[in-house]
Amino acid sequence: MDLSLKGIYNKLYGFFGPQRWWPADSAFEVMIGAILTQNTSWANVEKAIANLKKNKLLEASRLYGLSDARLALLIRSAGYYNVKTKRLKSFLEFFIKDYKASHKKMAQADTMALREKLLSVKGIGPETADSILLYALGKPVFVVDAYTKRIFARHKIINDAGDYGSVQRIFMKNLPKDAGLFNEYHALLVRLGKEYCSKNNPKCTSCPLS
Repeated sequence: MDLSLKGIYNKLYGFFGPQRWWPADSAFEVMIGAILTQNTSWANVEKAIANLKKNKLLEASRLYGLSDARLALLIRSAGYYNVKTKRLKSFLEFFIKDYKASHKKMAQADTMALREKLLSVKGIGPETADSILLYALGKPVFVVDAYTKRIFARHKIINDAGDYGSVQRIFMKNLPKDAGLFNEYHALLVRLGKEYCSKNNPKCTSCPLS
């Protein structure tokens, strides 16, 4: 089997088909989801976002204007709600102050300069920053997560102890810099990680990469 990066992508795409990820109605919703999904399942994030939508609050200035207590209550289903409230407020302050709450203005910024600015926002690490860049803004930046590391370490493509940056560089250097490709690839790895390459009791014999 072809276990090059492109070979793995082709195999997963042929097996699972297109993932159409990130499920959201707007770029802003993706940004909020990227922060809320830290250390929780997507199902929990969906509940929190649905709650914000139901209250007509999925808009930057409205969210920023909420009291911390009110916002925490609304996003409670996402877990760590007090911590995530502070992280959302930090991001919203940055988004409103630096980009007038416009994802289009944000998307016009230089990718790496914007990445550094996102990383300077309290509570935003590399995975969250890159999810915003790729999924909300269409920037060709590969997102690395626990699934990515686990899958590629088990196939001896990366070192098990590889840090975020070193793993990301493997993808960025060996694949065309195409946001659509990066989007689909990461989503396929998440699907594989959830359904086959689990942390415990992986289904190796039926894995599409076996």
